[in-house]
Amino acid sequence: MRKKINVAVIYNEPVTQKDSEIKFVTATGELLEAHGVQNGSSSHTDLSEVGVLEERTDIANALQSVGYKSSIFNVDSNIMRLIDYLNNNRPDVIFNLCESVGNEAIHEMHVAGMYELMGIPYTGAGPLALGIALNKVRVKEILLSNGLPTPRYQLIESPIKITLDENMNFPLIVKPAREDASVGISSDSVVYSLSDMKKRVRFIFEQFNQPALVEEYIDGRELNVAILGNKKAAALPISEIDMSTLPKQYHRIISYNAKWMKGTEEYEHTRGVCPAKLSPELEATMKEMALKAFYLVGCRDYARIDFRLTSRNKPYILEVNPNPDISDDAGFARSGRAAGYKFEELISKIVELAIERTSS
Repeated sequence: MRKKINVAVIYNEPVTQKDSEIKFVTATGELLEAHGVQNGSSSHTDLSEVGVLEERTDIANALQSVGYKSSIFNVDSNIMRLIDYLNNNRPDVIFNLCESVGNEAIHEMHVAGMYELMGIPYTGAGPLALGIALNKVRVKEILLSNGLPTPRYQLIESPIKITLDENMNFPLIVKPAREDASVGISSDSVVYSLSDMKKRVRFIFEQFNQPALVEEYIDGRELNVAILGNKKAAALPISEIDMSTLPKQYHRIISYNAKWMKGTEEYEHTRGVCPAKLSPELEATMKEMALKAFYLVGCRDYARIDFRLTSRNKPYILEVNPNPDISDDAGFARSGRAAGYKFEELISKIVELAIERTSS
């Protein structure tokens, strides 16, 4: 009997901090700090990380249903546990869902580097691509230097003297420069004056301790292009986040609430639709742009490219997301279903791509 391929689903447990060093994200997507909490009675977890708990289970179950042997391992701040696990169990393939270690996102690339050094095949992007994607400004530089449109931007690296370049036009949107999953983004992130922009930039420094990325706000449709493959990667049917019923007091953006906070108006009035209604010419153009961005950043196996589309049907790339959320109800799986993949088939395909890539 042929030995089952052993796939280890490796993820990082969401970090809950307590007592004197609490840092947590509120319903508005704002990172707050509290001090002197008594008896550890209060604890908060970033909901953008909690989704991985469903994702890991969806993937492990899918793998087992199509004939793989699967196991689940949680990476915590003790990295030696991971090394011991890999040495002792030696999985055939790792399904890599690890996005941080000890609440430090930069270690996402370092964990992938460990897999490389240990010679264990794993799904998704390599260390360099993961590191590049964490730096939003670097991604924009790569896109622009290769003729791909992205909103005009400015990186503000100090809260002391905040100035705005003359070529920047209001309205603007202000984001943390090194966060993902819409952390730090709320309807207040869109600003219409220099004073409001400065206020929001200071907020980013105070709450996130990192530079602020200021972009020209593109008021239009939000579209996602899922990419599957490697040398001959394919763009799957384009998905749209429909915000047409969002109450008028909210900007048409994918805020933290819209992405994670079930029960809020923003969450309930932003829904995924796939395939998006686009002309064949525009769809082809966006898929071509997405594939080019996929290769430029160095993505592998699967990725998601996020777009904004103006009222004049001009697409702008917002972000390149290697190793995006692929849980059963996420946008990537939605595009996969529109392309004819059952969820189990999609997960199996990603594993097959990783195996083929490392054995060729």
